[in-house]
Amino acid sequence: MQRFKYFYKQFLKEPLWFKILVLTALVIAVVFSSSGFSTNVQSVAKLAAAIFFCTYAIKFRKQVRISGAFYVLAGLCLYVAWDRL
Repeated sequence: MQRFKYFYKQFLKEPLWFKILVLTALVIAVVFSSSGFSTNVQSVAKLAAAIFFCTYAIKFRKQVRISGAFYVLAGLCLYVAWDRL
């Protein structure tokens, strides 16, 4: 529980544009990833997930392993989104 409070406080210290970008990308990725939508809309959700992961990869660029993991996840999202189009 302590880690969650730490990450929440860290998130609140971020600039407003970062909060808006991350939250918007996360909401789009979650909402439009439903199987009820067409494949084009699901691809938009995967692109939003890639933006989310790239944002955090850039944020954690000083921690190479964490940043690399986020870049790999973003690459996978881009591959799956491109494959569906």
